Amino acid sequence: MRTLSMPIIVAALLAGCNKDPDPTPTPQDSGVSQQDAGVPQEEPLPTGPPVPQGPPNVPEFDPAFPGQTRVPAIQSQTAIQVTEIASGFRNPWAIAFLPDQRMLVTEKPTGSLYIVTPQGAKSPAVAGLPAVDGRGQGGLLDVEVGPDYAQSQLIYWTYSEPRQGGNGLAVARAKLVEGAQPRVEGVQVIFRMMPTLESTLHSGGRLVFTPDGKLFVTLGERSILAGRVQARDVTSHFGKVVRIHPDGSVPQDNPFVNTAGAKPEIWSVGHRNILSAALDGQNRLWTVEMGPRGGDELNRPEAGKDYGWPTIGYGEEYSGAPIHESPEGLGMEQPVYYWDPVISPSGMTIYTGSLFPEWRNNVFIGGLSSQALLRLMMRNDRIVGEEHLLKDRNERIREVVQGPDGALYLLTDATNGKLLKVTPR
Repeated sequence: MRTLSMPIIVAALLAGCNKDPDPTPTPQDSGVSQQDAGVPQEEPLPTGPPVPQGPPNVPEFDPAFPGQTRVPAIQSQTAIQVTEIASGFRNPWAIAFLPDQRMLVTEKPTGSLYIVTPQGAKSPAVAGLPAVDGRGQGGLLDVEVGPDYAQSQLIYWTYSEPRQGGNGLAVARAKLVEGAQPRVEGVQVIFRMMPTLESTLHSGGRLVFTPDGKLFVTLGERSILAGRVQARDVTSHFGKVVRIHPDGSVPQDNPFVNTAGAKPEIWSVGHRNILSAALDGQNRLWTVEMGPRGGDELNRPEAGKDYGWPTIGYGEEYSGAPIHESPEGLGMEQPVYYWDPVISPSGMTIYTGSLFPEWRNNVFIGGLSSQALLRLMMRNDRIVGEEHLLKDRNERIREVVQGPDGALYLLTDATNGKLLKVTPR
């Protein structure tokens, strides 16, 4: 989600942060009904103070519009319970549901993939996956079940691929073969982030299938200065959302297909490190990306648009040095919402289930440094309320998905990571 205003410190790595005042939101009409946007028409907007948080890192940057940050705190009326389904995962990263409600769970640093039953029984590690560069923020990342899985048994995953001269995010697919020792067969790499760079940071890596058969892939800008400066450059994959067919070919309606020198897979540019992505009820893509110190962003990436990193943004270097001269810039999009200080977002779902009627169409985001499950109430594509759930657990939430049963399923980011299930009490 910007460009550099010197000075830029090469030490800018990951994290995500949030920002200033607590203005009263004034939603704008986006053609979405109040019910579709998650709040009944007759229900008034939340009011009051925001979720408690520290002072902003960049207090001199004001939000571009009311309600862009620090909206009123809200509280769920439904009591919840959290059930531990399984544990013993080493820094797990992603969950995907098979048709029979068993789950695929990835382990980031080990490159291992497991099949887990709803009761918590764990298979041996799936054999046949390619090697990963598991250093830093690399490793085995997202996993998704192919839309045609019932016929093809294809699964898809992202990983940090070791290469000559460095590494880069790759997307692979293969047939899942079950049994006492599950394995994958016919591995195909369908996408490779280019150029190759030596960095253990900011790979991105979320996968989102769309109902029309396309596949979004979110990509980070590798954090180090050599990568960061490419985030708005259409000749590089760094700091982009890309859109491909499941076989890796490029949709001909992608926005840069006819731009000379551009990577034709690119959908949107100017992002920092997107670890959260989901579709809404209108099948539009939403993402949350990590900022530096301040400036985590919720965006709705649209075709061909520029989200500004590193030219604009609401954060600063980890050293405290400035990155941006301004949070706004000509031709660059504003985030729908931002956080300063950061929440460090990872994992995302937009709730459509029936277990929690009050949560319908709310956005849920895993918080790492914030150690919370974040809930955002949305109306007309604007955030009007925010809640931080599970703070009492003191656990980094890496992943959040909605299960077929309407429950929320979470992964905690730890050397003894847990698979958790959230249901009404």
